[in-house]
Amino acid sequence: MRLVSAERQRDLSEIRIRSGRAVSFVYPGQIMFLKKDGRLTADHRDSGCICASAADIRSITEALCRYSVHSCPKELREGFFVIGGGIRVGLSGTVSETDGRMIRDYSGLNFRIAREVLGCAEELFRRTDGGSVLICGGVNSGKTTLLRDLCRLLGNSRKVVLIDERNEISASAGGTPGRDVGVMTDVIVGSGRASGIVSAVRTLSPDMIICDEISDSGDAEAILGGFGCGVNFTASLHAENYEEMLSRRAAVPLIEAGVFDYAVFLTGSGFPSKIKEIRRLAKCC
Repeated sequence: MRLVSAERQRDLSEIRIRSGRAVSFVYPGQIMFLKKDGRLTADHRDSGCICASAADIRSITEALCRYSVHSCPKELREGFFVIGGGIRVGLSGTVSETDGRMIRDYSGLNFRIAREVLGCAEELFRRTDGGSVLICGGVNSGKTTLLRDLCRLLGNSRKVVLIDERNEISASAGGTPGRDVGVMTDVIVGSGRASGIVSAVRTLSPDMIICDEISDSGDAEAILGGFGCGVNFTASLHAENYEEMLSRRAAVPLIEAGVFDYAVFLTGSGFPSKIKEIRRLAKCC
């Protein structure tokens, strides 16, 4: 099989491999299918398309487990791996109720390509004057990419702690970030958001804590605790607009408490990291 051209590798956001179906390459606003000669086609029925087998999926999964599936119960239970460069690999298959709810009979893999886009947050940084920001967007809207670059800008002038639970933001290896997250930024990798926030407040004296995808009451409680200690926060949230943001139970107490100065809404998956709206959030009296 020939390699896909460098031009077609640019802007690639996902590689999806499913048993018995054509391998797909996902770009902003477009899905293409891989052919044996390295070219891409929009027609999944093209006879030259590469179709993955169940054996292919198992082989790749075993490689992700470093050929010891018994050493990766957490990944097989949660359904994802994080590999070099902050690439997250989602795994689908049959969940075993009798084996700790781990995924067995693997059926598909989704490689989400992490990208460092230096400078994409400069306008946001300027317009929010380095304040606390809640970045909101849908799936593949570029929340993490924008958050990473904002972390870089904030961390070049302030004491920042990045809670990087899945190592998708910093892509750290051997304790050293593989991405530019700011010269003053301390990184906590592998910890849950809530416990990481508590640890950071107690031990690292941050001016700002940054975390991705706040989602539950535990996250909200930890953020409120840190905010009460004088720490500012910047985070992301899965919400496509202001109304949806207010429907997220984890976000409401944070907004009411005045944790965030601004809410930023992204355009969507067709224009990753592009800002649609910056809204100043009212502070409660």
